[in-house]
Amino acid sequence: MRHTVLGKSRLDVSRVAFGTWQLGGDWGPTDTAVATKAIRRAADKGVTFFDTAQAYGFGRSEQLLGAALRGLPREQLVIATKGGLRPTSTGLVRDASAGWIREGVEASLRALATDYIDLYQIHWPDPLTPFAETAEQLAKLIADGKLRHVGVSNFDVEQMEAFSATLPVETLQPPYHLFRRDIEADVLPFTAAQDIGVLVYGPLAHGLLSGGLGPDTQFAPGDWRANSPIFHGDTYDRNLGVVGRLRQLATEELGITLAQLAIGWTLANPAVHVAIVGTRDPDHIDEVLGAAELELDGEVMRAIDRIMGDATAVAGPLPESV
Repeated sequence: MRHTVLGKSRLDVSRVAFGTWQLGGDWGPTDTAVATKAIRRAADKGVTFFDTAQAYGFGRSEQLLGAALRGLPREQLVIATKGGLRPTSTGLVRDASAGWIREGVEASLRALATDYIDLYQIHWPDPLTPFAETAEQLAKLIADGKLRHVGVSNFDVEQMEAFSATLPVETLQPPYHLFRRDIEADVLPFTAAQDIGVLVYGPLAHGLLSGGLGPDTQFAPGDWRANSPIFHGDTYDRNLGVVGRLRQLATEELGITLAQLAIGWTLANPAVHVAIVGTRDPDHIDEVLGAAELELDGEVMRAIDRIMGDATAVAGPLPESV
């Protein structure tokens, strides 16, 4: 497994991180035993970077990850989580206030069964809390030894600059995949210039690029995709056609899988350090990790661009909609 240095954090991490959004309930029921096996398989194959969040089931995902990693040398693992979302009777709200962040860090430490978190990220920008308030609280938690490094997720350039006025942003976790490339315009040039480590989520476009979806796919109850227009109607059908051409390029011309092509494409961007990939199936681990070894040349990248010319952009859900 290839490693990289995650920007100014100087964390040494595997280029593929194991993501755990799919284990918290937003993607339907989880078989804990099978998910645990997938996490352990990833660790056995050289993955050292694991990403989760308080909001992934508010304890479920973090507890599962912590239990699966128990017994492995803690100093060889980089555990990242996220906070700043709060459940209410009407759904999730963004809350990066000092009190909720401190409470969230303590809850994450308990759920993960660890004394410290290597990388703590603000999950979404909170328009009602000054960035300085959030950053000052995080600085205190670093001083207390509960956090080692701090990053943000889903922030734009202006928001990162405002946050960094109090506490430097060390990492960014943005969405990035073949159907969503908006960060290429200004976010990635900014992070590269500022030496901010970038760990992208959703490289498989929420399953669209996994190779396992088709026009008759039925999503499990509780899976957010079941009610998303991204996975229904004309947009979905059009993009499935694009996926078919990408699969043909991957399998017939390159001898790799569609998922490997999609993940390898994100890692081919020099401003991207890590791709976060989640799975509940241990049999998918070897396929996913093989993408870190790919070298996609200019001709292949141009071929991908030509195919994507027929695609419709795909975004993901906002926390308020999950």
